[in-house]
Amino acid sequence: MLLFFAAGLAGILPAVGRAGIRNDRRTDRRAAEPVPIVGRWDITVHTPGRDMPSWLEVIHSGGHTLVGRFVGGGGSARPVSKVNFNPADGKLSFSIPPQWEPQDKDLSVEGKLQGDSLVGTMTMPDGKEYSWVGIRAPMLKRPDAHTMGAAMRLFDGHDLAGWHPLGTKNQWVVENGVLRSPASGSNLATDRVFTDFKLHIEFRVPKGSNSGVYLRGRYEVQIEDGEGEEPPNNQISGVYGFLSPNAMAAKKPGEWQTYDITLVGRLVTVVFNGREVICRQEIPGITGGALDSREGEPGPIYLQGDHGPIEFRNISITMIK
Repeated sequence: MLLFFAAGLAGILPAVGRAGIRNDRRTDRRAAEPVPIVGRWDITVHTPGRDMPSWLEVIHSGGHTLVGRFVGGGGSARPVSKVNFNPADGKLSFSIPPQWEPQDKDLSVEGKLQGDSLVGTMTMPDGKEYSWVGIRAPMLKRPDAHTMGAAMRLFDGHDLAGWHPLGTKNQWVVENGVLRSPASGSNLATDRVFTDFKLHIEFRVPKGSNSGVYLRGRYEVQIEDGEGEEPPNNQISGVYGFLSPNAMAAKKPGEWQTYDITLVGRLVTVVFNGREVICRQEIPGITGGALDSREGEPGPIYLQGDHGPIEFRNISITMIK
């Protein structure tokens, strides 16, 4: 009896397995059908007086649903639980709850494909509506082989030569070879712009303060009082909202600490206090606080000075070709 039952199962199971495989393949094919809004989009939001950078990623979740991530002018990347898209008219829409905004209403986005661009309107939690345009984000692929140039000092320890504030209040001062922001004010950016590089920078952050180093003016490596905390992607040495460090290598607040950051295309490596905490990970898109969303262009190094006191020294950069 047992032999007969086993033989029967042997005859049935292959057919069931084949059917299961066929169903999986049908699901895979359905998920792989081209949807023109799938991908990453560099967005510019037209607000009064200035354009605000933004970013959107749309991906498949199974065979029926589109989901994504969104970055606004500030804050971190936010998950989008569902992106609505009508292929008949090319229209899309989604909404996400507020993050750092004081209001309790959702941020709502509507758009439409126009050729290979997206255009639309964005309604903020405060009810204000702005127009926006999105273009496909570049891949930023680089050859595997590259060469290193000579290291160049970005800060000479004497003055702010080669740097400029990004706001009307310049609180940055140079004292005893240290670049200091004693209180919240303007961010500070290099006059020069860069593409691929290795950056060395030392910093000292007091307890409770917060800052960041922006690569090409678009990707923030976070600085804050994080000694002893778990390493999510919005803590010290993470790429804000996207990449988490693999270990917490922070020293105590008030001690000098070191970043050695290599950026080639989208691939970033972060060595924090001599320990590699991020290794050749892809930065998907701009982080909150970016200067612009033009990812295909060179950009400056900029230091965040609007979230409390911070000090820097020994800042140098090595170009990579």
